[in-house]
Amino acid sequence: MPTAALRVAGLRKEYPGHDGRGTVVAVDGIDVEIAPGEIVAFLGPNGAGKTTTLDIVLGLVPATAGTVEVLGTSPRQAVTSGKVSAVLQTGGLLRDLRVEETVRAIAALHGAKSRVDDVMHRAGVTALAGRKVGQCSGGEQQRLRFALALLPNPQILVLDEPTAGMDAAARRDFWETMRAETHEGRTVVFATHYLEEAQAFAPRTVLIDHGKIRADRPTDELRNLVGDRVAAATVPPGTGEAAASALRAVQGVREVRVEGDRVIATGTGSDAAALELLTTLGGRDLEVSAPSLESAFFALTQNDQEGDR
Repeated sequence: MPTAALRVAGLRKEYPGHDGRGTVVAVDGIDVEIAPGEIVAFLGPNGAGKTTTLDIVLGLVPATAGTVEVLGTSPRQAVTSGKVSAVLQTGGLLRDLRVEETVRAIAALHGAKSRVDDVMHRAGVTALAGRKVGQCSGGEQQRLRFALALLPNPQILVLDEPTAGMDAAARRDFWETMRAETHEGRTVVFATHYLEEAQAFAPRTVLIDHGKIRADRPTDELRNLVGDRVAAATVPPGTGEAAASALRAVQGVREVRVEGDRVIATGTGSDAAALELLTTLGGRDLEVSAPSLESAFFALTQNDQEGDR
């Protein structure tokens, strides 16, 4: 069998309780395997256990129980050999150094001086070369961290909330840069609480909540777990209620509502509803939309939390 990029089994992490008694469980029995070249999002709210899991994968904190293999070795060995690099949320930069000085200093540690110009170009920080790190915006500092992560030419990139604190434009620019990197065949694992990032960038999403994996599926499939799709069209004036009655008889349509001349059908039978709207009911301006990852996220976490009670 080919070596997995990442294999986690029975992972558990406990911390002492705040009052000195008992424990707080941050990660509660996570099992996950990621193949080389995959792009996977760890999606969940703040405090879900995403960062703790990645900290263990990077060898930054020990697990209470369970095993972690990174490219067939321990996390510490993988990081030390340069096979794994990380872009973390904060820290790791000296504010008084200039951007190029920072990259060259870290390149010297990795024996990667010949890669300086290349990684600065790929991370989009060449134009910032002479600027002090402390004068860079949060998004620019994340790009610098990305350049540093590329220096050892890693097989795996681990990103922990890499766009936290960025505005929408900076997040978009960062992910455009990351897309170019995935064409190199790197494995990318990133933690995020931005639903749109997982939906736009990750073919596979691991949904984590309260330290447990609630779902691990292709992102498109995960969206469709909640089932409902929406078909909406404008019908001739005065026919909205009649159209609604006709749509309620369509198999798979769960709910129909009328908003003026706009008729909206929700359910698993959206395609059949769309056909009915166009061919029989004289509809126009048809729109058919799939469930969002947000709806799947809240549906799955709510159902699991109710089951835990």
